[in-house]
Amino acid sequence: MTKKVHVTFIAAVFLLLFLAACFAGCTSQTPATPATTPAAVPAATTVAATPAASQSLVIATTTSLYDTKLLDYLQPMFEKKYNVQLKITSQGSGKAIELAKNGDADVLLVHSPAAELTFMKDGYGLNRRSFASNSFVIVGPAADPAGIKDMTPEKAMTTLLLKGTNKTAGISFVSRGDGSGTHSAEKTVWSKAGYNYTTQVQKSGNWYVEAGKGMGETLQMASEKGGYALTDEGTYLAYKSKLNLVPVVTKGASLLNIYSVMAVYNDKQPADKIQMANNFINFLIDPQTQKDIGTFGIETYGKSLFIPMSVEVPTSTAGWVGDYSTPATAIAPAPAATTAPVTTAAPAATTT
Repeated sequence: MTKKVHVTFIAAVFLLLFLAACFAGCTSQTPATPATTPAAVPAATTVAATPAASQSLVIATTTSLYDTKLLDYLQPMFEKKYNVQLKITSQGSGKAIELAKNGDADVLLVHSPAAELTFMKDGYGLNRRSFASNSFVIVGPAADPAGIKDMTPEKAMTTLLLKGTNKTAGISFVSRGDGSGTHSAEKTVWSKAGYNYTTQVQKSGNWYVEAGKGMGETLQMASEKGGYALTDEGTYLAYKSKLNLVPVVTKGASLLNIYSVMAVYNDKQPADKIQMANNFINFLIDPQTQKDIGTFGIETYGKSLFIPMSVEVPTSTAGWVGDYSTPATAIAPAPAATTAPVTTAAPAATTT
């Protein structure tokens, strides 16, 4: 009896489990799993080739090349040829040189030969090339109250100093006073006239005014004061219509004005940037560019503002006119020449 009950109990359990399973199947559904659709692969697209972005070249230059618009004239020619964007900053030559020494420019383009030679000697520059010249002139009121017309530059400045310090009416001289190439040229004239600029000219009286400004602004100041000024001829012609000034002294060896260009060098300057600077240097001495410089200003002023080296190479102090025909190629200073030590032969042994 016990065995029969046990079997019956097990059978009942299985029956209950079977019924429970059937009931669950009827009352619940397993959610269908959505078919996985592979992500669509985007169609291949063709990207049009674009020209490489232009590189840039920073040029530190003198205000006279900016005021005359010569660089404005040449800039698009160079940029188109080399796909290089020129970034031009202008100030007096002294400040431009300091900018280059600090490594904040790639090209130096100025007109201060003595300072340029020092810049090169000190290892800051490569491939100095002279590319143009013109003249400095002393301008003043048409009435010429100082009576210096057609004097030598040295005699004219001496006369201005003597009359200025004697407080002669209507005598004043407006200097750049900014360490520029024009200011350096003025100091050269004073030196050749026998004066110490620092002790005998500066602060010598109200007649002598240091503008501390660019050439264009200095000319405008001189015009407003009815005074005299030393200027490069190109900037004077560019501003002539706005001035009450005329050239009064135009001849003399000390009035020569030479423009040169050089690549900036330092141990952080990439070789490709120096090569780019060399391209600009070679562009300036290229025969076609020299021709363009030679005609610049004729249509507007009746004469060229600059004389290219291809037309005339001026006679000047040794070294002031740099090379003007050899292409710029160096990307580093030439290694210093070394002298092999002299070996002296040991004295022959003697037998005693």
